[in-house]
Order: sequence, then structure tokens, then C-alpha cells
Amino acid sequence: MNKKMYETLEFNKVLSILEEYALCEKAKNRIKNLEPFLAESEVSRHLNETTEAKLIIEKHGTPPLSGMNELEKSLILLGKGKLLMPEQFGSIAQFLTDCRRLKGYLKRAEVSSTNVASYGNSIYDLSDVEDEINRTIRGSQLDDRASPALADIRRKIANAGIQVKSKLDSLLRNNKNWFSDGFVSLRNGHYTLPVKREYKNQISGTVIDTSQSGSTYFIEPTAARKLQEELNLLHIKEEKEVCRILYILTALVEEHLQFIRINIEAMECLDFIFAKAKLSISMKAVPLHASSERKIEIRSGRHPLLKAENIVPLDFHIGGNSIGVIITGPNTGGKTVALKTIGLLSLMAQSGLHVPAAGGCFTMNNYVLADIGDGQSISENLSTFSSHMTNIIQILNVADDQSLVLLDELGSGTDPAEGMGLAIAIIEELVQKNCLFIATTHYPEIKEFAKTTPGLVNARMSFDLQSLLPLYQLEIGEAGESCALYIARSLGLSVKLVERARSAAYGDEHSLNTTKSTHYQPNSDLQIQEKSPLIIEQNKLSGKRIQKQNNKNPSDTPRSMNFNIGDSIMVHPQKLIGIVYQKANAKGDIGVQIKGKKLMINHKRLKLLVPASELYPENYDFSIIFDTVENRKKRHDMERKHDSSLIIETNNGERG
Repeated sequence: MNKKMYETLEFNKVLSILEEYALCEKAKNRIKNLEPFLAESEVSRHLNETTEAKLIIEKHGTPPLSGMNELEKSLILLGKGKLLMPEQFGSIAQFLTDCRRLKGYLKRAEVSSTNVASYGNSIYDLSDVEDEINRTIRGSQLDDRASPALADIRRKIANAGIQVKSKLDSLLRNNKNWFSDGFVSLRNGHYTLPVKREYKNQISGTVIDTSQSGSTYFIEPTAARKLQEELNLLHIKEEKEVCRILYILTALVEEHLQFIRINIEAMECLDFIFAKAKLSISMKAVPLHASSERKIEIRSGRHPLLKAENIVPLDFHIGGNSIGVIITGPNTGGKTVALKTIGLLSLMAQSGLHVPAAGGCFTMNNYVLADIGDGQSISENLSTFSSHMTNIIQILNVADDQSLVLLDELGSGTDPAEGMGLAIAIIEELVQKNCLFIATTHYPEIKEFAKTTPGLVNARMSFDLQSLLPLYQLEIGEAGESCALYIARSLGLSVKLVERARSAAYGDEHSLNTTKSTHYQPNSDLQIQEKSPLIIEQNKLSGKRIQKQNNKNPSDTPRSMNFNIGDSIMVHPQKLIGIVYQKANAKGDIGVQIKGKKLMINHKRLKLLVPASELYPENYDFSIIFDTVENRKKRHDMERKHDSSLIIETNNGERG
């Protein structure tokens, strides 16, 4: 799957959190490269391992895993004639200790697990090697008990050192004026006396070093030189014996290297599995089961990157008779978060991860494809719309009946009429491809399209008009409203401007939404002035409009010729939006203006969207829409006085 999609849906951020629960580098790298599995059997195996590991942790506590820091740097030297140093043996011994403890941990967990606990059978118990290293090494050096010879040499070294210091201490006591300090100093491996510069000729011996100021000479007396030479010989013997013991210990580890490698592989696998379990516990997540059908169900799902206490759980389902869900609702209402949650939880489940939800199921997808966010690119000179279309074209080229497609604000960023047309065409293409898809939009035409198209279902993000706050709840089966005017009012726009905006959008006699569902509260804070004549008139019209819609004449169909001037219509099959400027002629052709161009189109290709009576006031002058400014001026002049020189040009329309 596309890495860009992982970033769009923030799957990479979930992996970053998961990575923090792993200890060893190989497990971390495996997490970085984790992708959804394409085989259902593989997904089920990984999900079961995550579930078992979670149960083990809950019953037996945190597993004694090893980070294996610096271990590989030590093992890579083996078999090349290299000698391992004491600190390197220390990291090997710690790993072997962790393996022994983990094997016992998994043995105790056999009552709670089958697959994960069985990894313990592949871990070799190398206690003999562990014990030998711990007997021989203490910290960063060999223990005196590593061999009898080493113990004897170090005893002699200690005695020789005592003799040298005793001899020098005697000189210090008998000639205190000669010395700048009253103690023996070890310089460059030699026992020396700190002699003042003026007395340096009083001591027979070799100058080993001087102080920074030059006022003190560190002299090794001739009387102690013989003892020092004996001490040096003892140190050489010690070094040889240490090397001999380290070679024996290195050979012992080399002999068991194959088993150590197997233990490393088991540790890395278990680190990966238990990291997923730890993530599940931290997110209070559960496994979703893979469905053999093409469907997705999420019960009380939560976006894993948002704080649980701030999230309204998401309930969602798609599949069966519905392959596409069209989500509508206000800005800031949570549409994009819902879209991302569905995509992200699908990726997580198919990657063998638990998801933060109460339960549900997922389907196997060959691709999860998403166009979310504005995607504007300054470097590539792409506008928001161009970026959206570039992504969508790539999605349409790849998507098939095994894909999940997520499209945010479909058709936005361009001319509304063309954007709506593109949105419907894209949805039709996705329906033909038979892929599962979810799209968010503001276009009312798309909601109507979804109502009448098999395989599509509307959904909305609910909004409480009483509190003017989004409820962040997804309701499948109902279309939502943008609620722009309500939100504008809640943000402080004056009632006067909101009413003017409503009038401009819907006409002086029409309310913003006359068929609101019951979850929209009529006693909204938007209606602050209940005596407002506009609001009173809207409330009166609400019932009338519903009644008019219910009593529509059967002739109001795409095949009807009873269109009136000013009616808003849709032209099939292009699904273009236009306005009737001329009634039907004898052939049944009707004059339609589309984007300023007049066409004659047969009535059978037209479908009524909104009648003129609901768009314009009585006696509305349609010449404002259909006539040129020049013609309107000429008509005005002719009404004032006759002028034979004036000619009004008409356009009867091209055949469409």
C-alpha cells in the first residue's frame, strides 16, 4: 500500500507510538516497516498473537525481555579470531540471563496461551555458559577466581606493591623537608616520591615526571627500582593469563553461537508481539474479527491519537446492500475525524493490531485509498482543487472491488456546479468499480443522488441547534445540513446579517431548513428575537412546504412537460444544473439556460429540482437572469417612448 496514504491517515504516527513499546532495534525496525497483511490467515495469526500476549501480561505481568544493546557488536567478532573483552562478555551474560527468565515466564503462561507461550520451547537454556561467564567476569575485568594461576599472580602483585610502598614510605618519614607531599605517587606505572626541585639531587633515582609548575620532581628511587622491575614482570604474567582465560571464554561462546542466534530471533519476535499487546492495553483496544464478506463494522470506535475523554465514540457500518456512505453535516462537526478513524482502524486491524473500540469486524482490502486534507503544494504549484483531483485520479486508476476509498469534501475547491457534477461522476465510477467507499460533502444534490442510487446511503454528523454545538455523532441513514448560518451566528455574526444571508440564499420567504430532523432543536439560540417577522414567516412556511411536497402532482417527473420559467432543473445524463427560461414547444423541447448559455432540450431529459415558486418572489422579473444588460436597457427606453431605431436581439437557443 502507498506510504503517502499511511501519512494521510496517520498510520505512521500509530507505528511511532508502537515503536516506543519495543526494546530491541530489530523489533523497532520491524514496526517501522509494518504494513497491512494481504492474506486473511496471516492477519488472523498476528491478531491472535496480540490477543494472547495481552492476556499473558494481564495475568503474569511484564515479560523479562532484553533490549540486546551492544550484543550484536560483540557476536559479530566471533569466528574471526578476535578476542572478546570482559565488558562484551557482560552483555552476553545479561542476554543469557534474560533468555532463561523469559523461558520460565512463558512456561508459566502456558495455561493462558498456546501460540505465544510456545515460543518458549524455541529458547535454549544456556545456563552453563551464563554461569561460566558470571564466575569469570566481574564488571569490566576478570575475577581473581577465574583461574588458580591468576589468583596467585595477583597475590604476588599485591605483595610486591606493598613492599615498594613500604620502602618509599620509609624515605618519606626520614627526610620530610625534601618532599612537597607526604605520600607515594604512582606515575606512568612507577612508584615515585614527590621531591622538591631544590632537593632533586639528594635522591638517587630516575625522574619519571614533573609537576605542571616544575616545582616538584616525581623520582623513582634506585632503592625501589629492583622491586619495581619484579612488579612489572608480574603484570606481564597477569596480562598473559588474562588473555588465556578470555580466549577460552571466547571459544565457549563461539561453540554456542548458533543457539544464541536462535534465542535472539525468538527474543525479537516476542519483543514485537508484546509491544503490540502493550499498545492494546494502553489504548484499551480490542481485536476486530476479519469478515469473509465485504463489510466493515465499528462499534464505539475511537481515534487512537486523540484523548479518550475528549472523543465521542463512532458507530459505523458499511457493506451488504450499501457499498458507499455519503456523510454530510456542518464544518467542525467531525466528518474528517470520522473518515480518518474508519480508515485508520481498518489499517490497524489488517496489520494485526487491536483497535480502540468496543468491537466490530473488518474486511480485507488490497488498498486503503484516501484523499483527505487540502494537499496544497507550493513547490509543485498545485492548488487545493488540483491536488484533490490529482489524488482522486490516482485513486480511480488503482481502486477495484477489493479496495476501501475515503474522500473528504468531494468536489470542493472549484465552481460549485462543476464541483457537484464531478463529485457525482466520481461516485458513479466508484459504484461501478464496486469498491467500498465513504465520502464527505456539502452538496445537497449529492445527498439527493445518494437517496435514489442503489448501493448508496446517506449519513450525517449531528448538530444541536439549541446549544449551537456539534454532537460529533455519526448517524447513518440520514442526510445532514451544513448549518453554516447557525455556526456563523454562534461565532458572533449579527442576527441582521444572518437573516440577510438566509434571504439571499433561500429567498425572503424561505427558511434555511424547513425539513430538519428531530435532532435539530427548533428553540435555537440563533432564534434570539422570536418576534422577528422573517423567522415567524419561516416557521409558517415550514409546514406549507412539506405539504406542497407531499401533494406534488404526478406530472412533476423527468418526463413532464409542465415546467415553469425559473424552475431549477437537472439535465440527464450529464447531470448539469440549469434554469428554465422558455416553456415547452410543440416538439416538447424546453428552453434551458446553463451557465449563461441558452439551449433547447427535450423535456424527457429534464428533472425538476426546485420549482420557481420556491426560488423567487411573485412577479419576479426573470429578464434580470435571462436578458443581457443591453436588451434590458432598450426595453426600459421603449417603455418610456417609442424609438424605431431600437432593436432587441433574441436568442431562441441552440439544440441541446
